[in-house]
Amino acid sequence: MDKFDKAIIATLRQNARHSISHIADSVNLSRSAVSERIKKLEQSGIIRGYQVLLSESQKEGVSAYFEIQHRCPRCADVVHVFQTIPEIITCRGITGDMDLLVYVRASSMKRLHEIREYIDAQTDIIKIKTHVVMSEWIDNQASS
Repeated sequence: MDKFDKAIIATLRQNARHSISHIADSVNLSRSAVSERIKKLEQSGIIRGYQVLLSESQKEGVSAYFEIQHRCPRCADVVHVFQTIPEIITCRGITGDMDLLVYVRASSMKRLHEIREYIDAQTDIIKIKTHVVMSEWIDNQASS
């Protein structure tokens, strides 16, 4: 990937619906060169697709972050609890008073509560704080 490919990707990340003409103008290449580069980026798998991302307020269900403190010597010793819950999207070790930051997407507030209660009932869990996602303004990890 050269600087032009990177510029094309940056423009597409801002708005994947930009026209080829707009992208060509913004990266200083011809429309045909931009079209060919986008095609190669797609074929090589660098660009894996395009998607519609809804703001949190438009999504069905509910998202939340759980801050979790546990009593295990290592975070890896408690992760098995979270691997059994399909609604858990990420589980990350963090610094500070809490040990883990867990991101959950549930079908309903009732289901979110059930997941929280299940985690809280585990003997190795000392404390859990819930932060329900109300709005989303920036998500630069759309394809992650």
